[in-house]
Amino acid sequence: MRAGLDELVDVTSRVRDAIESVATGRPSLAWLTVAVLLAEGHLLVEDVPGVGKTTLAKALARSIDCQVGRIQFTPDLLPSDLTGVNIFRAQTHEFEFRPGPVFSNIVIGDEINRASPKTQSALLECMEEGQTTVDGTTHRLPRPFLVVATQNPVEMEGTYPLPEAQRDRFMARLTVGYPDHDAEMLMLDRQEATSPLAHLAPVTTGATMLRLADLVRHVYAAPAVKQYVLELVGATRGHTALRLGASPRASLQLLKAAKASAAMAGREHVLPDDVQALAVPVIAHRLILTTETRLQGTTPQDVVTQIVERTPVPPAPGRR
Repeated sequence: MRAGLDELVDVTSRVRDAIESVATGRPSLAWLTVAVLLAEGHLLVEDVPGVGKTTLAKALARSIDCQVGRIQFTPDLLPSDLTGVNIFRAQTHEFEFRPGPVFSNIVIGDEINRASPKTQSALLECMEEGQTTVDGTTHRLPRPFLVVATQNPVEMEGTYPLPEAQRDRFMARLTVGYPDHDAEMLMLDRQEATSPLAHLAPVTTGATMLRLADLVRHVYAAPAVKQYVLELVGATRGHTALRLGASPRASLQLLKAAKASAAMAGREHVLPDDVQALAVPVIAHRLILTTETRLQGTTPQDVVTQIVERTPVPPAPGRR
């Protein structure tokens, strides 16, 4: 496994460097994005317009030589515009399936919360089961399969809140945020005459990322680390500030993401630090605050941070 981890560290480092060449000054975004890809999850990118959400998603797609589909979500978008449609051919008197953009390795969903809930829900089966059903026929989606969806805050005009079931399908949510002064100056210098995306070349292939994702599954997680994951997620279910806690899917995805983090660090085993670093992006977007808590200005991120600080950390496990 050691040789495979060395390759994983090298490949993911090159992918992160490619992303950071476009999303300047924010290495944590590239790290989390690649970790979600390795863990075979899906990523939700949320922030106000203009801070680079779509650029981040495009940078990931261009750094990997694979099939990419892009969907611009609008209020009039139909579910069949995502999944595909059966077309009747008069010459053969048969229906022919024309696949939609979800039949790609990386699907970029731009402004996902501008579409109606009916269209948003068309992605549920795709994201959870890696397949889609059209007119009673099930079609498998290619692997690797990653949805990178961007959304504006729900307070923005013309947006629909994502259903709880759909938010739960995303392994992690990240907030891009505004770059600092130096990073924004570097962005002005790099993009003054041309877009860095135009010069971004693939540094690996989809087949390689799929093989490395299979390797991540075999990273060791000690029973104490698994118990730590359960305690963090379980603490959300009885928290007085929350109306809805995290689901068992959150436990599973937090462990998967922690394994990917450990592998990217060149380790064959998960540390509690890996779990802590991913707790907020993996858990917070699944929580629903009580009305009183929301009016007090508390965010789900604040609640998860508080839980992490209060939950005893198990001793770091050694190698098997």
